[in-house]
Amino acid sequence: ALKAAERPTVIVGGGALAKGALAPALALADEFNLVRDGWNGFNVLHLAAARMGGLMLGFAQDGGIADLVAAKPKVLLSLGADEVDYATFADSLIVYIGHHGDKGAHAADIILPAAAYTEKAGTYVNTEGRVQFADKAVFAPGDAREDWTILRALADALGVSVGFDSFEELRAAMVAEVPALGVEDLADYGQSLPKGGGKAEGTLGYPVKDFYLTNPISRASPTMQRCSAELLHGGDMAEAAE
Repeated sequence: ALKAAERPTVIVGGGALAKGALAPALALADEFNLVRDGWNGFNVLHLAAARMGGLMLGFAQDGGIADLVAAKPKVLLSLGADEVDYATFADSLIVYIGHHGDKGAHAADIILPAAAYTEKAGTYVNTEGRVQFADKAVFAPGDAREDWTILRALADALGVSVGFDSFEELRAAMVAEVPALGVEDLADYGQSLPKGGGKAEGTLGYPVKDFYLTNPISRASPTMQRCSAELLHGGDMAEAAE
């Protein structure tokens, strides 16, 4: 079917991107010419909302955070990281910038409350690499501030120049570093797939343990908590039935 298809497409789930599964998937893409001029038929369904944007900015490295854990940092600055095992940083001073009082906030020594995505302007990249610009919908509550202003204030306190004084200047600096982030819609990244080969090995498990509680905002939602309890864990659904 792939060979006869005009626009063949393969979607690889994030949970399958293990050492034993990625190589044969890449070999399949090469065999059926899934990536060519005018067409990209090799797609990855990422597990994290910010994964594509993070990859474009270079926020990824081999081995994940293993090197960071091994370095035993004196200070750990956490930018809304709520899926980290903070027990591995027990000897670090943890500064958490985030919202909704999730796992990172509970592990932190210092909390700097930040705005949620609806409370700030930003640049977002969806799972297919499509760049989207967003504006602030509502103001952040209490003392919460937009992330960039927190980092800008920290830099001032440390006597460090970050090179921007406004959101517009920050976005311009980001686009200068990664031009594709300045192109709203789907940009031409000019990338090609690495070669792969070999057989799939190991066990592919289902990576999402609780679909309803995958992020801080969902975990803070009474509705999503009820969905988790009733639909996944066999809680009482009598009220919903009524």
